[in-house]
Amino acid sequence: MTLLLAQALLASAVQLAPPAPGVEFKQPQMAVEGRNVYLTFGSADRVWFARSKDGGRSFGAPVEVASGGKMSLGRHRGPRIALAGGAVVITGVVGEKGGLADGDIMAWRSTDDGTTWSRGVRVNDVAASAREGLHGMAAGGGVLFTAWLDLREGGMKLYGAGSRDGGATWSENTLIYASPDGHICQCCHPSVAVDAKGVVTVMFRNALDGSRDMYVAPSSDGGRTFSAAEKSGEGTWKINACPMDGGGVALGPGGERTAAWRRMQTVYLARPGEAERELGEGKDPAIAWGARGAYVAWTAPDGVRMLAPGRHEATVLAPKGGYAQLAGGDTVVAAWEQEGRIVVQALEGF
Repeated sequence: MTLLLAQALLASAVQLAPPAPGVEFKQPQMAVEGRNVYLTFGSADRVWFARSKDGGRSFGAPVEVASGGKMSLGRHRGPRIALAGGAVVITGVVGEKGGLADGDIMAWRSTDDGTTWSRGVRVNDVAASAREGLHGMAAGGGVLFTAWLDLREGGMKLYGAGSRDGGATWSENTLIYASPDGHICQCCHPSVAVDAKGVVTVMFRNALDGSRDMYVAPSSDGGRTFSAAEKSGEGTWKINACPMDGGGVALGPGGERTAAWRRMQTVYLARPGEAERELGEGKDPAIAWGARGAYVAWTAPDGVRMLAPGRHEATVLAPKGGYAQLAGGDTVVAAWEQEGRIVVQALEGF
């Protein structure tokens, strides 16, 4: 990828600016279906949605999904989005007090491509148990599933819930994992992937024997039960603190799992049965599958970097950007925070 081509692609990026001074758009998340790109993000006490019909090259005006209360936002806290059962579903953690004092996962749904939105329904069945504000969500094979950091019983645990009617109703909560050391990593977000058969994969950062490593818990019955969690990667990270960085997991068309995460100051990429691959210095990795394979983006010292399938070196997408997210399918797009705006870049050509 030449510098000239990278600059040309970045010049075609779409920027979504806040409606008023002093407001910042944060934490973009996306879902893709064909040429449609569905985007959500937050600002203070509001959840926003915008849609692109041309693969991310242009977007309609942002629509307010919900407002009121205090939204968990920043450091991977913020809304999530998925397509399920003919609906666009957005989840976010909202409380009356905010500041991690309270918080519930609320789900809103739209059946008209984001023009109008339902009232929120609570997903966690113990009030305020999701107050850490960190969760993930994905859909596939008729299954919509969300997983979150949960404090209902003392000590951070990993809980989840599923929906089979496009987010209108949610199952009883399921305990996915509880560490024998008393808690998992307290403020690293979980990541969720669901394949075309409804197999759910949840990745999270554990706290076990003094290490903060990434673990994966699979479910073959749509999130009703989970197999024992297994460690990802070859090395370990001995650290008595939370990195606030949960990585990302994606499933290929055949269900093959690919994960990206940070260990110490390095971002790694790995597939089951293969040696992990060191991508470079950085943090906050995200991953998505496209027609050509897995794309990975992360925040490096020189800005948002992205590694495309078949390439040996990463490209700098945005020298001033951070918290990049990816979504893929027939179309692959990247989005990131930059100076209070959300920037979206179609990745065709990479």
